[in-house]
Amino acid sequence: MKQAYLTGPRRFDVREAPEPGEIGPHEAAVRLKAVGICGSDLHYFAEGRIGSQVVEYPFTIGHECAGVVERVGRAVTRVAAGDRVAIDPAMPCGQCEWCRKGRENVCPRMRFLGCPGQAEGALKQVLVMPERCLFRLPESLGFDEGAVLEPAAICAYAVAQSRLAPDETVAVLGSGPMGLLTLACASASGRRQAFATDLVPERVEAARRFGADAALNRREVDVVGTILDETGGRGVDVVYECAGEQDTVDQAVQIAAPGGRVSIIGIPAGPRIELAADLVRRKELLIINVRRQNRTVERTIELAAAGAVPVGKLVTHHFPLERVGEAFELVAGYRDGVLKAIVQP
Repeated sequence: MKQAYLTGPRRFDVREAPEPGEIGPHEAAVRLKAVGICGSDLHYFAEGRIGSQVVEYPFTIGHECAGVVERVGRAVTRVAAGDRVAIDPAMPCGQCEWCRKGRENVCPRMRFLGCPGQAEGALKQVLVMPERCLFRLPESLGFDEGAVLEPAAICAYAVAQSRLAPDETVAVLGSGPMGLLTLACASASGRRQAFATDLVPERVEAARRFGADAALNRREVDVVGTILDETGGRGVDVVYECAGEQDTVDQAVQIAAPGGRVSIIGIPAGPRIELAADLVRRKELLIINVRRQNRTVERTIELAAAGAVPVGKLVTHHFPLERVGEAFELVAGYRDGVLKAIVQP
């Protein structure tokens, strides 16, 4: 089979690799049809690391994926050969204190696709996964949608963690794929008014299509002043920071209403972000950090199948595996109006 390896910063090598051999009793081999490029993948591609997670080359990244089950282990009951499936890339241990408490997303022994030191990623033709990570796709969802279900599940989890109420206002700072999906999930959960921001004109326009009542280009307008004016000075109840930048973190704290919540979804390039302690304390803001998703995949599939979260509308570009480097450069450079690029192994 063909497999793409990172061999250095911004360098891929697509080469032949052995097909998976014997699989475990609770595993399935899936022929991948779609692999999405995620913001975390871009950090590994460009910088070779996210915090303490450092790539040792060569290494295969990628974790947003969907495909067709080719064969299953003898004890598998969840799926069968021929099933079209979305894949949850997280493989918690299931035994530790946090797994027993239902917090699998923070399992210290987690193995995650495309994460250095844990598991090789999905930029390959065939992938072996535990059956618990496989979810059948309804007929209304294709492989592109199946790949986008993983980031959508994170956004659904973020909205659930923020305990958004139907009469509350929200702001989404950063209208890339995670911001747009968060916007859609917030709308599906109920909200009163939604603001969205970005630096890229195409993404500002996309935010309008994904349900923002006001979409602002932060190169052109004073985001903090505009949102405070539009809300009569009170700010918004929930801010979802989806850009991973210090500027948007600062804006989040400024536009959050007293007693509000700030959900940190974006992954910063550096090891730290700063919070304006005086504002956070005086407003008594609740700061929520989002770590992947936790038991929201099935709910996200329901929302996507019903059209409430339009995962397919996020996909703008397709590339074969042989052009994976070109795909990553396009996404890293925010070129050609890209929102979500899909690699088709």
